[in-house]
Amino acid sequence: MIAEPGRRQLQRIVSGGQTGVDRAALRAALDHGLEVGGWCPPDRGAGDGPIPEDLPLLATPRERSRLAPDVPRSLRTEWNVRDSDATLILRPLGSGEVAVDPGTAFAAVAAAFYGRPTLVVDPLGDQRARSVERVVCWVRALEVAVLGIGGPSEGTAPGIGEATYTLVAEVLRRLES
Repeated sequence: MIAEPGRRQLQRIVSGGQTGVDRAALRAALDHGLEVGGWCPPDRGAGDGPIPEDLPLLATPRERSRLAPDVPRSLRTEWNVRDSDATLILRPLGSGEVAVDPGTAFAAVAAAFYGRPTLVVDPLGDQRARSVERVVCWVRALEVAVLGIGGPSEGTAPGIGEATYTLVAEVLRRLES
């Protein structure tokens, strides 16, 4: 657990287990000794096959949310947002036109639906130190205990997994200090 004297502490990271942002965030939290969890699709499927069993994710009873019936695997996204105090979306922002995959876009919609604060940060950008500082200040200001983290898969945004791991690990180190 990560605490500041007299403040609520970050206790858990939740995510859906997909390659890229989801899995990297969970791995960084586990490597940092933080509790992890979340919801995954009914078949525990991801872009690279089954979600590894060492990730303690619960399977949703169906694949799609009633809020987003056209978005594959949207129920896991909805429930991870619902069960979090705040949602951190990590995705490429870039200088040009950057397409947002439907699942990542739906995370922002679900956060608005449930009234959860949302922060969007680019882990691939050249402003990593600034991004880390933004996330640390945001988590502390909101006194987040359960942080949902989502974003694109590795197939959609190559390199996003490694960049996410690095950013989340640094955020967790900074929250400890």
